[in-house]
Formats: sequence, structure tokens, C-alpha cells
Amino acid sequence: MYLVCGEALFDFFSEEDASGLASKVNYKSIAGGSPFNVAVGLRRLGIEAGLFGGVSTDFLGRRLVQVLQDEGVSQHFLVEFAAPTTLAMVAVGANGSPQYSFRGEGCADRQLQVAHLPVLSDDVRGLHIGSFSLVVQPIGDTLLALVQRESGRRLISLDPNVRLNPQPDIQLWRDRVAELAKHADLIKVSDEDLHLLYPDQSPESVLQGWLQHRCQLVFLTRGGDGATVFSRQHGTWSQPAVKVVMADTVGAGDTFQAALIAWLTEQQLDSVDGLQQLTRAQIDAMLGFAIRAAALTCTKTGPDLPYRQQLG
Repeated sequence: MYLVCGEALFDFFSEEDASGLASKVNYKSIAGGSPFNVAVGLRRLGIEAGLFGGVSTDFLGRRLVQVLQDEGVSQHFLVEFAAPTTLAMVAVGANGSPQYSFRGEGCADRQLQVAHLPVLSDDVRGLHIGSFSLVVQPIGDTLLALVQRESGRRLISLDPNVRLNPQPDIQLWRDRVAELAKHADLIKVSDEDLHLLYPDQSPESVLQGWLQHRCQLVFLTRGGDGATVFSRQHGTWSQPAVKVVMADTVGAGDTFQAALIAWLTEQQLDSVDGLQQLTRAQIDAMLGFAIRAAALTCTKTGPDLPYRQQLG
């Protein structure tokens, strides 16, 4: 099992109203949150997964739990709170890229404390962390404590997935990502996130710095320009994006992340030792699999992640 840690929420997408009245705004809401999406994405790719996160006892919280149940994600690690469910208002630009505005202060997914940390059995092969749960409190410090406890014992993957709306302090993001990068074995980051975090540094210098700690592999996603892998043992190379008819890019990064983990698990290399044994050809196959999976998500509206049979 792979344990994904962090927020679960509802994305609200605005839709055109036929009346044209400014007083009416229609929305389509879809269960989401980057960690939530990764957990669902893993299950759709055939990998056992659980979500360690706070969920609300309100209507939307119950719906989130129902989605996890329907998708086959383990609910054993969920913690319920009598606090609201976070809402993310999503505006999609002309190029399919989303802009988020979060309503999350005091909400259930932020409430996890160190006392809620689970004891993990040996069947939990790895942990994934990412997004604004890294930097809002108290969950941010809780996840840091979990990663520090488990580093070296299980495979740990990180996706910063920077969202400045819930936490606009970019220096806080930099400090937390730098600390977590010391403990992660695999890191996935978008070029947009890197530019937000380190606008005055080249991507190569930042990512090579991450590889000086535990990290074996860093994957840099570049949207329509494909993705690049930085390997401690095998150097750096890229693959192009798969050309598709774009709906939006919501959930594409989460799909890429889930596909990386799924590929490792299928090859029985989802461990600290397994990652260190990868050949260049295996890493290249892993990169291609993740690119193809993310492309499929881009053909659909919202975070509708692909199933294993769709990827051949």
C-alpha cells in the first residue's frame, strides 16, 4: 500500500449561465485536492492506496469519504473533524491552466496534529506528500514530523504543488520544501512551481541541489513541452508531451505523480533500495508512462484521472 497524505476538498468550476444574468453563477463541483487525487489515481492504476487526512463531518465531507469508498481507497487513516470542508474555486484559462482561490481557513483538512500520526505496518511501502498541506497549520508540522520519522524506512515522494492563495508567504514555502527535500527519495515538480519558489535560479541548479541529499530522482514537468528527469546516477534527459485535444490541465500533475508511483510498484521497485537500482532505460519507461497518463487527464474536464487499462 502507498499512503498519500494531505488535503481533500471540493473544486468548484464556474459554468456559463444561459440567462446571461450577472446575478447568477452556476458551478460544477468535483471532489479533489492534490493528495486526494493522487490516492484516487493510484487506485485507478491498480495500486493499493490509503489517504491520511482530515475530513469533515459535514455533507461535503461525507461525500468525499463516499468517493474514496467507491474508488477503493482505504479510509483507515482518515480523521474526522467537526469543521467545514475546504472549497477551491477554480477558473480555467484559455490554455487550460487553472487558477485557484481557496476557502479553507479552519477547515477539516488542516486540523491534523502530531497526536493523529498513525503507526504504520510493513504493508505501507511508501508515503506521498504535497500541496498546501505542507505549509498550513497544524497539518504542515504534522506531515513534516511523519516524514522525518519515516525517512529511510519507506519510499517518500514529494510534489510541492505550490498554491499561494492558502499560504502566500513564499519564504515559508521555500523553507518547508527545502526541509522536506532532504528526506524525499523522489520529487516531482512543475516548472511553474519552480519559478514561484526560485525565480532567480535556474531549474537545473535547484534540482541538482535536491539530489545532494537522499533524493535519487527529480521529475520536472513542463506542460506542453513534456517532462525532464534528473537522475543522480544516470544524468538528465527529456521526453516530449503527448499531443491531445485539451480540455484543461486540472489533475494532470497528480496523474503524473500517481503514474510514477504505480510504475515503481508494478515493477516491484517501490522501495528505497528499488529506486537506487533503476537503470536509465527503466527510468525512461517510467517517465513515458507518466507523460501518457497525464495526457489522458488533460482530455477531460477536472481531475478525472485515467484507469490502468487505458494506458496499455
